[in-house]
Amino acid sequence: MGVAMKIKTVFTTKEAARYLGISPSTIYRMEKQGLITSIRTPGGQRRFSRESIERYLQRSQDFEAPQNPSRFKKGDLMVRESVEVYGEGEEKYQGCIFTCTDSTEKDCFDRMLFATNKIYEDKALKVKKGDILFLLNLDSDVLYGPFKAKTDGAKDIVPEAWNGKYPYQVKVERDGQVKVIRGAKKILARMNVSWKDILNKDDADLILDYIKEPDRFNWNRVKTKKPANNNEKPSLEATTLWDYPKQSYGKTPKGNNKYAGVTPAFIIYNMIKRYTEKGDLVVDPMAGSGTTLDVCKEEERRCIAYDIKPPRPDIIQNDARHIPLDDNSVDMIFIDSPYGDNIKYNDHPDNIGNISSEDERFYDELEEVMKECHRILKPGKVLGWLIGDQWVKKKFTPVGFKIYERLCKYFDTVDIICVARRGQTSNTGIWYNRAIRFNFYLRGFKYLFLMRKPLPNLQVSSKRDIKWTHYKR
Repeated sequence: MGVAMKIKTVFTTKEAARYLGISPSTIYRMEKQGLITSIRTPGGQRRFSRESIERYLQRSQDFEAPQNPSRFKKGDLMVRESVEVYGEGEEKYQGCIFTCTDSTEKDCFDRMLFATNKIYEDKALKVKKGDILFLLNLDSDVLYGPFKAKTDGAKDIVPEAWNGKYPYQVKVERDGQVKVIRGAKKILARMNVSWKDILNKDDADLILDYIKEPDRFNWNRVKTKKPANNNEKPSLEATTLWDYPKQSYGKTPKGNNKYAGVTPAFIIYNMIKRYTEKGDLVVDPMAGSGTTLDVCKEEERRCIAYDIKPPRPDIIQNDARHIPLDDNSVDMIFIDSPYGDNIKYNDHPDNIGNISSEDERFYDELEEVMKECHRILKPGKVLGWLIGDQWVKKKFTPVGFKIYERLCKYFDTVDIICVARRGQTSNTGIWYNRAIRFNFYLRGFKYLFLMRKPLPNLQVSSKRDIKWTHYKR
């Protein structure tokens, strides 16, 4: 496979079981029956030498038991090197399944270039030189492979390919004879392997072994239940209703969920995945506990975070009405501003969150922030502004509408998102009962206004020709 490996000579019980394609409990039974011998460490743990395992494999060719490991052998060699257990010096690799259609398959082979779109950007950019790759034709349900990544995954390796529709690309080369699996989707599903995800080494090995000798493939190796992926990221939202069950995601915290008014991290994740690329500069003028910083760091975006009273050292003390950055220098801005004086963020005298949203001065001060955002944002780039309405003492204040009205002075509207509110202090049985008894409503959502800084001298036609597709009902 072109992978440099240092092969171990002594195995643990689990490693020996994996090598033989059987369970650890079967190893113990084999040892009791004298079919295989172990040595013991000073602590009493079993260790199995490669020589003893190879001797057992040789003798087992005449066994008729279903665990007969000799069916994984061809002559004196394992069918695939990948079921070996490697020690220090191992060069790890992972796998990836790229997809194509009948119309794009030929181009993939002619260019020896696999590619995908924005949705699967993360998967493509995780590919490293030497990784094992496969190509799945979604139309014909055929899987081709194996291939090897000739380059790391990157954006626009061949910019003109597919007219720019699939910019996240990797150059590939054949890794031995390319074979074909028909009916691939069912086979991958049976392996619990998804083409949408990056493959770990075990998953890549499963496919490699099946491609080599499908009739001899050991289905007992397939794990029926995979461990939870703690690095899992939120899905990209496709509608204007966004909801996520937790404030954060993944292994590392994003912001501080004990911080008053902490921003849901999935909002920032969705914004930077849609509107920025790796290395772009994101600014949060009202950073709070630093959720934007943490998301950007994980997604390899540069980030500058400011707050009137920073709670952590990597957030710069600054008033959002005066941002110390050059004009047209920022790729994206996110703001989760105060909604009024309902939350005591800090005791700084210039904190806009000390002003009531029933006071017009609140909107005047936030408009100064909008002006600064417009100044530093590059033309054509996007600002996201998260805001909620207020209902207090029998009076409703449409904070969101008032903020949106001011934003429209400086920006064009991309869209308006409704973000479901979770984890708020009023999300209790007592408050639900009060809302029904006293005939009012609890705040169930926030607005996320997605605004774009207009391009200079852009002529927009006042009359547009729109042809609707009408469906039968």
